[in-house]
Amino acid sequence: MSVSAKISHHVSNAAAGLRHVFVRDLEVMATLGIYEHEKLKPQRIIVSIDLSVREGSDPVHDDISNVVSYEIIVKKVEAIIAQGHVNLVETLAELFAAACLKDKRVMAARVRIEKPDIIPNAKSVGIEIERIKS
Repeated sequence: MSVSAKISHHVSNAAAGLRHVFVRDLEVMATLGIYEHEKLKPQRIIVSIDLSVREGSDPVHDDISNVVSYEIIVKKVEAIIAQGHVNLVETLAELFAAACLKDKRVMAARVRIEKPDIIPNAKSVGIEIERIKS
């Protein structure tokens, strides 16, 4: 199956029983970048994560342990940032995606990282990746 076929299969497919769990526009401070000043002083980044999560056949029963929690996603992001400086936004996005894909219920992860304070006449710059569990 091609990557594009895998993506369309996982993006929004009611028959496959997928739900999307997301964190949108999470503002955090991170030491991120290739320049010396970026290595010394944390800068504001904006993180958005959208996970395609396979719904189980069992009912949720109104119990947080039966779902992928957006609170846990935020804690994963914060823990990765706390590990220290990363040169590239691409590397940081890969770390976030890999952490989310460790959950067996997560089939795909879309991660967007924006640096809003880098280019004065741009609202933000950054990258977005999507990774599919193979």
